[in-house]
Amino acid sequence: MVYAVGDIHGRLDLFDMLVEKIRNDHARCVPRQRGLVVLLGDYIDRGPSSAGVIDSILNFETSTGLTLRALKGNHEQALLNFLSDPVGGAPWLSHGGIEALASYGVGAPRSPQPSDLTEIRNQLAEALPAAHLAFLRSLKTLLVFGDYIFVHAGLRPGRPIEEQTEADLLWIRDDFLRKPWLDDSVVVHGHTPISAVDLDSNKIGVDTGAFATGVLTALRLQGSQRELMQVSVGGPAADGPDGAGEL
Repeated sequence: MVYAVGDIHGRLDLFDMLVEKIRNDHARCVPRQRGLVVLLGDYIDRGPSSAGVIDSILNFETSTGLTLRALKGNHEQALLNFLSDPVGGAPWLSHGGIEALASYGVGAPRSPQPSDLTEIRNQLAEALPAAHLAFLRSLKTLLVFGDYIFVHAGLRPGRPIEEQTEADLLWIRDDFLRKPWLDDSVVVHGHTPISAVDLDSNKIGVDTGAFATGVLTALRLQGSQRELMQVSVGGPAADGPDGAGEL
């Protein structure tokens, strides 16, 4: 039994609710099957509790008894890029990074000057727990499980799995979404917010825009069955999307 969870984006309130729902669902499974939870990336940014979400992920297996596989999203990579190159990685700040910094106790202006970037990076490097940094650096970009491929953004159509690039796995949108996926496998992904999940597609997106909509979604897979599990608290946790466009 597999549960694939869409983009969390700092919504610890929703994540905690969904984890409890998954745990209760799995406990009711008869006969009991091994439970695998796949997180599809983008745990941080935009919402108010990036640090809390990562803490929850790190404690997940101990607290639930379920197996966890966490994949990398483009927002996790953007944070790592900022740590290694604060000037080149500065766009991260305007796409939810300011909120992630605040969750670690680091203040930054909405539009920092180039001269501020190194100091902001240094404060983040000091505030970021070693376990969080190790987690971010350890994330894989792809998981194949049976007939399903789990990935954050998608895959390049017509390209074998072993030749997919990390950039596509983390960032691709139109070239994946608008072209047919002719492989026999089913791709389960996040990255691009949707209003309704198409369970009959061979490309199943489960990012329901948790930060902006207050709805966090998991796809429950058991044999040939596909079902949705959702939690909602209604509306953004803060003041709504930052309006800075997509990342």
